[in-house]
Amino acid sequence: MSRFWSPVVQTLTPYVPGEQPQMQRLVKLNTNESPYGPSPKALAAIEGQNTADLRLYPDPEGAALKQAIAKLHGLDANQVFVGNGSDEVLAHVFAGLLKQSKPVHFPDITYSFYPVYCKLFGINAQIVPLDENFEIKTADYQTPNGGIIFPNPNAPTGRSIPRSEIEVLLLRNKDSVVVIDEAYVDYGTESCIPLLRGANCPENLLVVHTLSKSRALAGLRVGFAVGHPALIEGLERIKNSFNSYPLGRLAQAGAVAAIEDQAHLEATSAKVMQTRAKLIEQLNALEFATLPSTANFIFTRHPKYAGAKLYQVLRDRGIIVRHFKSPRIEEFLRITIGTDEQSNELVTALKEILS
Repeated sequence: MSRFWSPVVQTLTPYVPGEQPQMQRLVKLNTNESPYGPSPKALAAIEGQNTADLRLYPDPEGAALKQAIAKLHGLDANQVFVGNGSDEVLAHVFAGLLKQSKPVHFPDITYSFYPVYCKLFGINAQIVPLDENFEIKTADYQTPNGGIIFPNPNAPTGRSIPRSEIEVLLLRNKDSVVVIDEAYVDYGTESCIPLLRGANCPENLLVVHTLSKSRALAGLRVGFAVGHPALIEGLERIKNSFNSYPLGRLAQAGAVAAIEDQAHLEATSAKVMQTRAKLIEQLNALEFATLPSTANFIFTRHPKYAGAKLYQVLRDRGIIVRHFKSPRIEEFLRITIGTDEQSNELVTALKEILS
């Protein structure tokens, strides 16, 4: 601890990202990255920006990217905000929209960056427990609040709720913003973005996306939020008070091309969903209990083997999954959906371990 730290630094418990091990032979199923490469069009666009123009600042507004996102989703460009990964977008959301006199509400088991941001920005939080089946129940979010945020599908559980339930949640919370974090939406979840189209766009809905998962650009760091223009203006004011050039030229060019290549997104997402279904079936045969998932990962446990032990034994075999030591979920493993070959290696290892 340094005597030069600001007081808030001493109170922080930072977010711990998934491990990025440096082993030579590795089946990496711990950070929900895509097992398939980015759109070839995105790679070509990035290469095309690798010129002497890198000496120049990028477009601070990301106008071309905003327009591409708006066109894809049937929105106006003033409904789009872009940032350096969805984590930065979420940071601006917490600072600019969720820091209110009343506490922000989010689930007890969810993306662990939410409580970190609350601590960083001095935001009071009220934790809403998932039910006994690890589901979000929107009826539990009826008490006065300064905002609501949760992923759909939720992380790390992978469970999702239909758009119709979120519509009801919006009507019940007209005086606070509802943020739906759709990082994994492309693997079988209904997006809330259609609710934002046209004259009936709700004033209190913000939807956050990332290009790190289904668009396979985790190394590029691009995220965006879409919502009512007034919400977007608030985020722009925060961004321009923090970092007016968040996305570099390569990131903007690659992101535009990836957004425009919907066929690549749909093809790779379909392969992930097929592998997910097969893996769940194989784990069921090994007596695992797996939560229903519409994400590119599953959340599973075995009734006879401790989660921490399975995690370590798999790691010893060069297969990396994610284990959380948190209450209620310490017996679960979160397993990213990889290729069919990676899934087969995982299942083979589990058969040997359980025997």
